[in-house]
Amino acid sequence: MKAITNKSTQTTPIPKNLPIKESEAPGISKKTIKELSNEINNMMAFAIRNGIIINVEIIKLVQNSSVDDLIHAHNFLCKNIAPATPKSIEYTKVLNENQKDKSLFSKLPLIRNLIFLSLLFLIIFIVTALSPEVNNNSLDKGIMNNNGLPLLLNLSYLTSISGLGVIFYLLKKVSSSVKKGTLVQEDTVYYIALIILGIISGLIMSEIISFYKKDPVGINLFNKSILALIGGFSSDAIFSILEGTINRIKSIFTSNDIRN
Repeated sequence: MKAITNKSTQTTPIPKNLPIKESEAPGISKKTIKELSNEINNMMAFAIRNGIIINVEIIKLVQNSSVDDLIHAHNFLCKNIAPATPKSIEYTKVLNENQKDKSLFSKLPLIRNLIFLSLLFLIIFIVTALSPEVNNNSLDKGIMNNNGLPLLLNLSYLTSISGLGVIFYLLKKVSSSVKKGTLVQEDTVYYIALIILGIISGLIMSEIISFYKKDPVGINLFNKSILALIGGFSSDAIFSILEGTINRIKSIFTSNDIRN
């Protein structure tokens, strides 16, 4: 009879001196060095196009092409091109290369969407302002003493003004970002959140934080419209103020807990 061997107990010999893959090799990978060199070239091209003075030491560092010299050159260029960043320059470069024959309006969907939103808010503003339900007396009642269609029209009127305020702020900011080369892809999400925040801020300013006079009738169409516009335009600042107030209140309670 043949001896039965247990194959499960057999071990496979491990070959020695296995080659290390490039992804597992210690130190900086070739891919990272290539990206570093690419960002340096993009920043130098950006600086040349915009007339930014480049530090002369960068030329010697780039010519040596060692990793240490490339990192030093990258640091120097980041200071030279600020407030632009390698990421924003790369994003702008990709837009220009992929859509050479298109206008700036078509290259940047963010600007196109902001313009469409501004037109939408402007139409809502005009339609609601033409309604006889939107007047001084109706706005004086506020959200607590109003209902039905008049309440909907009044809130739509104030919302449209808040939206126009925040869009006015964002269009100016986006134009400045394009000019300075600081626009990145993630700004789209930030601007969408800021639009919603601006509308909420405008409603809070006009309906909740109203500056009441001795006579409640003093809260007229002009005053509430200005508050909604300011709330939309300065939504970021109002959020910072409210956040700072909440943090101070929290610090008072936390300090009392620590003392106890």
